[in-house]
Amino acid sequence: MPVVSQRARSLGTENAFVVLAEVNQLIRSGRDVISFCIGQPDFPTPDNIQNAAVAAIRGGKHGYTPSAGINELREAVARDILRTRGLTVDPADVVVAAGAKPFIGYTVLSVTDYGAGDEVIYPNPGFPIYESQILANGAVPVPIHLRESRGFTFDPQELADKITPRTKLLILNSPQNPTGAIIPRDQMAAIAEILAKHEQVWVFADEIYGRLVYEGEFVSIATFPGMLERTIIADGCSKTWAMTGWRLGFAANKKLAPYFTTWITNTESCASQISQWAAVEALDGPQDDAKRMRDIFAQRRELIVRLLNDVPGVTCQSPGGAFYAWPNVTGACELIGAKDSEELRARLLHEAGVAVLADIHFGPRVPGEGQHIRFSYAASNEAIENGIARMADFIRKNTRRTAA
Repeated sequence: MPVVSQRARSLGTENAFVVLAEVNQLIRSGRDVISFCIGQPDFPTPDNIQNAAVAAIRGGKHGYTPSAGINELREAVARDILRTRGLTVDPADVVVAAGAKPFIGYTVLSVTDYGAGDEVIYPNPGFPIYESQILANGAVPVPIHLRESRGFTFDPQELADKITPRTKLLILNSPQNPTGAIIPRDQMAAIAEILAKHEQVWVFADEIYGRLVYEGEFVSIATFPGMLERTIIADGCSKTWAMTGWRLGFAANKKLAPYFTTWITNTESCASQISQWAAVEALDGPQDDAKRMRDIFAQRRELIVRLLNDVPGVTCQSPGGAFYAWPNVTGACELIGAKDSEELRARLLHEAGVAVLADIHFGPRVPGEGQHIRFSYAASNEAIENGIARMADFIRKNTRRTAA
């Protein structure tokens, strides 16, 4: 009987989509559910970007493009990197794909060898595809813990302690999913100083939320001396311009660009030409709608943090960026007798009609850090207010029963 490979069996998933499927099934059955589980803007793609896509369709731009992407988009990305990071990148070093996510796998494939014991350091909690792609591509995952006491960043000394001669890649994500944390400049400088002592280590800089910053500043590791050449700058259109379904991302690195291009030829062939022309408009066109969306997210952040901190047994730091809140629910679990955040998540969904994600959906729970859940506040003020009210009512009602 044919068998499935160990590689396929080890492949992880993005639990936001798993929970979303469960939520949609409940909604189809007639249940009233307020969902905070998916990380995508709840706005339409700006009209000028839609119009650029329509123009591309009407203009007959329907075919394959070069695997690296159309020149116009690669040039637009290079201009954007100069505007947002102050870095000069050759458009020839930019590669376009169907989203920024594929570059996680392409990078692991390009800098580690399967089964050779090559190590990849990645943030925990973190985007679950990091660990999944590390394992599936035969490398060794080495989590580095993000701690609440440090504003959900890691201690640079812990990074120094984890780097070995086998370390080939460090994954950084700032602003971060799921916590919304931003690595401050002084910590980023300390990371760069440590990496200067370990020339074999590449850096995958996941900067997809770099324009969604509300406190502090966005700092790219690539801006520090000696780091541009060894950093893969990964970004895309999904979060800033509400283009998740357009599937358009890009990465920049001089040495790896030809290899990324070859991986794309072997897998995707190319990103959608229509989406590429839309992305040119997103990057080079008016930014009024992007700013408006960012300002709305900032207002929602204030609202959800304030409301969460009023819920019994819940504390929530104010995230610096992205559109996620990562409240500590250790006290809430104790109040209702839930063994952990996953039990709380399931009960919130099925008993209160509130859909969130648990910390274990973003990697193994960090020892000593308590229980957390993730809210995506890419939702209306009304949804935020009603959802948090349901959560608070659920905890209060179940606390009384537990206490009795």
